[in-house]
Amino acid sequence: MPLTRLFLDASGSAPMTSRTLDAVRAGFADGWADPRRLHAESRRAQSLVEGAREAIADALGCPAHEVAFTPSPVLAIERTIAAVHLARRGRDRILATAIERDATLYAASWIAPGRVETVAVDSLGHLELESLRAALDYPDVTLAAVQHVNHELGTAQRLASIAELTRAAEVPLVVDATASVGHLDVPDVWDALVANPADWGGPADIGVVAIRSRTRWLQAWPERSGWEAGSISVPLALAAAVALQERMEHREATATRLGALVDRIRAAAVQIPGVAVVGDPEERAPHLITLVCEGVSGEALLTRLDKEGIAVGSGSACETDSLQPSRVLGAVGAPSDGNVRLGLHPGVTDTDVDRFLDALPRAMEDVRGKPGPLLY
Repeated sequence: MPLTRLFLDASGSAPMTSRTLDAVRAGFADGWADPRRLHAESRRAQSLVEGAREAIADALGCPAHEVAFTPSPVLAIERTIAAVHLARRGRDRILATAIERDATLYAASWIAPGRVETVAVDSLGHLELESLRAALDYPDVTLAAVQHVNHELGTAQRLASIAELTRAAEVPLVVDATASVGHLDVPDVWDALVANPADWGGPADIGVVAIRSRTRWLQAWPERSGWEAGSISVPLALAAAVALQERMEHREATATRLGALVDRIRAAAVQIPGVAVVGDPEERAPHLITLVCEGVSGEALLTRLDKEGIAVGSGSACETDSLQPSRVLGAVGAPSDGNVRLGLHPGVTDTDVDRFLDALPRAMEDVRGKPGPLLY
């Protein structure tokens, strides 16, 4: 009998629960009208959008008017950086951690070509505060972009300490929370924040932006498109809010359970010859872990595990081609090839972890025993 598929790649997208799927269906049934119009059908759709906005704002700890939807998390990042940057006229240098996702660095480089400075991190992935302090000690800094949790390392940044420095320098702090909302306490020390509903078990193709009322920003795109770049998808907004509510209801218990599973994987993996674990073992998201497997191809290992019915990630978590060598691992001094990236969703069990830990050494041995590709 074929084995049941095991999905361990929930770093950026997670399976939707029946409650969330029901919300999608309800959104299509009751929110099919254009929420921008004035008749009763549109007002019903608009009420669903506003309810979703209020629910997400409540989870983020901010007023509903500070929250907006976009068609994707990537567009949310691009428009947030552009809007905050434009409002800081007279300044043109953007700071970003060396482990920011590519969408952030691409957007920053497009908006401020040749004026993006990456700030170093230590071997566990924490932003080096003294390096940040030195980078902020100039009047031309427009904003600082910091990812709360990196999808590959799992390390949680010390945002309170970072925010002390950015506030003292009067520089807006733009936080990428696409890997942390729904898994950790939502940070409250941000001037602008971006989140990804798919990461907390909501639908894809929708992003969330939150900007504090005190944060200056200017629209850096065509006037009529707004943050949403057109109309808002009512079903997706509703499902995103329902999924986040469900995650937050069980967040602490889920974090404790998944954190224990990640600890099990960490402890067992380092006993396998040639395997190391990256990221901070304590200050981290509870559901993420990356293993570096010496002497094997990450792509080959992913393919071998997939044949056993186990889906994992490898390569860079933020590249368009996810099998490209990981820039993030290079930034912390870890080998960028031969990595296995895991993201555990709430449905993962002890038995699932047993199955992965049983399959990994066999898969590594099998991959090592095969000849590499011919080079011409």
